[in-house]
Amino acid sequence: MIKIVIVEDELPAIKKLKRFLAELDEPTTVLAELANVEDAVAFFKNNKEVDLVFSDIELMDGNAFEIYKEVMPNCPVIFATAYNQFLMDAFETNGIAYLLKPFSFDRFEKAWQKFKLFYQSAPQNNNLMIEKLSALLGQPSVKKPYRNRLAINTANRTYFLEIADVVFFNAEEGVVFAIDNKGKNHLLTQPTLKQVEEELDPKLFFRINRAQLVHKVYVEETERYNKNVLAIKLKTHHQFLVTSQSSTAAFKDWVEK
Repeated sequence: MIKIVIVEDELPAIKKLKRFLAELDEPTTVLAELANVEDAVAFFKNNKEVDLVFSDIELMDGNAFEIYKEVMPNCPVIFATAYNQFLMDAFETNGIAYLLKPFSFDRFEKAWQKFKLFYQSAPQNNNLMIEKLSALLGQPSVKKPYRNRLAINTANRTYFLEIADVVFFNAEEGVVFAIDNKGKNHLLTQPTLKQVEEELDPKLFFRINRAQLVHKVYVEETERYNKNVLAIKLKTHHQFLVTSQSSTAAFKDWVEK
């Protein structure tokens, strides 16, 4: 029986993880569901027989890395979070899976297979992997070249849109648009919002939900929309945009920096 702990403060996310676990052809049991840093630290100090942790990063009372700095569970950790997506590739090459919400069962299963390789091999020191991820979360990716402008193709010409003039990006019906500070929509050649996000500086752009990526410079104000959701007013744009529940905490942290 594979013993699992879930560190997560959102009930829908917990239910999703447990549903995906039930679909696996593996005997598993969830030992605990921990919604905050304090409870997680107390649990791991007193429970050493854990095989795998599924962990969000932004919790109701702080950052999950506060847990792992104080007490390291003797097992691998799979992060399931809405944290900035630019970390994904670096995280996966270090052998710890990073599931970006909302994730599919296919991505979940790939992460599970990585865990199984770890589980079936000789014991390893997971401290090094956690330290590497913590370092990545604490420092910006300064060496990566980010886009300063976008090429916009039309039937007869190609023109260029400056990134500084983009208020937000919007994905709908399989296409992605850049909306500029004059309210004009520009159809992009990039097929997905994920690809656009990977080409932009995460200090300046944040994915607030599955369909929209906002430019910090144009964030004018926010207000509470409902529990764990914010409505965002952007300069030059008359409609409010809305964060997803899973991105709200990380957005608050990002927009204030």
